[in-house]
Amino acid sequence: MQSQEQLLDFFNETRAQSELICSFLETEDYVVQPIENVSPPKWHLGHTTWFFEEFVLKPHLKNYQLFDKHSAYVFNSYYESVGDKVIRTNRGNLSRPTVAWVYKYRNYVSKAMEQFLQESSISKELCSIIEIGCHHEKQHQELLLTDIKYILGNNPLFPEYNDQFKENPIQDFKQEWISISKGIYEIGHKSDGFCYDNEQGAHKVYLNDFKISNKLVTNAEFIEFIASGAYKDVLLWHAEGWDWINSNKIEAPFYWHKIDGEWHQYTLNGLTKLIPEAPVSHISYYEAFAFAQWKGLRLPTEFEWETAQKYFKWGDRWEWTESAYLPYPNYTRPEGALGEYNGKFMVNQKVLRGASVATSQKHTRHTYRNFFHPHLRWQFTGLRLAK
Repeated sequence: MQSQEQLLDFFNETRAQSELICSFLETEDYVVQPIENVSPPKWHLGHTTWFFEEFVLKPHLKNYQLFDKHSAYVFNSYYESVGDKVIRTNRGNLSRPTVAWVYKYRNYVSKAMEQFLQESSISKELCSIIEIGCHHEKQHQELLLTDIKYILGNNPLFPEYNDQFKENPIQDFKQEWISISKGIYEIGHKSDGFCYDNEQGAHKVYLNDFKISNKLVTNAEFIEFIASGAYKDVLLWHAEGWDWINSNKIEAPFYWHKIDGEWHQYTLNGLTKLIPEAPVSHISYYEAFAFAQWKGLRLPTEFEWETAQKYFKWGDRWEWTESAYLPYPNYTRPEGALGEYNGKFMVNQKVLRGASVATSQKHTRHTYRNFFHPHLRWQFTGLRLAK
């Protein structure tokens, strides 16, 4: 647990990073919501501010005055127990509150939080909630980057977001298979550092002998998959995956465009030629599974991934696993509204492990359990093979 002074520094650093991410936007970029899963950038800025107001300032700072009585209604996300909210699909329909208003709201709450952390003696439990709030905002920083990419990547002009963002690092080393012997291994978070509740409940699992690749699958390998006709081979796909690619006319990873016979990719630097050596990104679980089938291999389970991760470099792509998102043994959902954070999503989703080029600093650990529905691919998702 961090001291109050450390927590204040962490809070200020986190708040500044969100605004740095948005500093490359034009005002019009802040309000767009092309699809349900993508929220307008101004909503992310407001929502992460509401979290501190709702869970810290309102209940714990005496005589705290709300910045605006409508903030909770506009910026609540999925916390049903907290109250009514704007329907998710309608976030992009709100021209008001304005972008300028949202920044005033952030400044108001940030100053109140700074004063609270400097002048009050705060319980260990409340420090924990503030720390969760900071990590919650770091999650939204990654969502900001991926949502901004979706907004700009679906603009026919393919505008550049930031020419300094590096989303395609090259794993410049030889592909090898890491062997892990059968046995009993401990899974889950065990240190005193921060984690989410879904990582808790350290427990033992039995694993058979397996091998896992030290490298992520590359764009070049995925081009071979496409060229082989894999998107038209029903035998490679789950039934749901086959329906999904045909219903949505999926023929390549998201953001790929074939121009004059060459593959291009929209990146946060704009539309560029595809880099064959870069790890493939923006693929669904269905595509990851089909690729593994095509290679005669498989995806690792999250337990295999966690056991083997110390032997390979990770962090460039969120990596699909073969594991369903389920509670660990003896998992207990936290009481109150924060109990809605992870537990209620433990159905019909797949676990991803690692981190991505969009994940914020100080927000990665090898026990982190990300999760998404199998068809989603607007995040920086890739795969690592196992056998």
